Amino acid sequence: MLRRAREIEDFRQRAASEIYSICAGFVNSINELLTDPVMELDPPSFPPGTFQDDSPNLMQINARGRILQVAFSSTAELVSTEDFRVPYILSGTVRAFNQELLDKDIIEEQLIFYTLEHQKKMWRFFDARTYRSGPFDQEYLVSLMEQLV
Repeated sequence: MLRRAREIEDFRQRAASEIYSICAGFVNSINELLTDPVMELDPPSFPPGTFQDDSPNLMQINARGRILQVAFSSTAELVSTEDFRVPYILSGTVRAFNQELLDKDIIEEQLIFYTLEHQKKMWRFFDARTYRSGPFDQEYLVSLMEQLV
């Protein structure tokens, strides 16, 4: 049981670094196309050991007031299937908003999970309104940002 707990803790550390890398890759790929970088990622770095197992972890992408906010935390159990059909060890949300949406009291929100699928581990999003699900990757971030433009 202790070995499994340490293994899950290690997976969580790597998953936190992975989601940060996805976000940083997205921001960098957009900024490389522009002469004046417009996207910012906060925090600006995510060194190993930054992941907080006992509290929420937050990241934010800002493109001139168009915000993607990523928040995630560990599940209460080592592995859960409470909110998603595939076993997961981290869960959270992605919120997308801009001033126009805030004026209407609207914040788009989708769930995210770090899943353990038959030896394959990956971040996935889940839209509870449409039941759409897929990999949390740069394409997904592009689709969210496009909705804000």
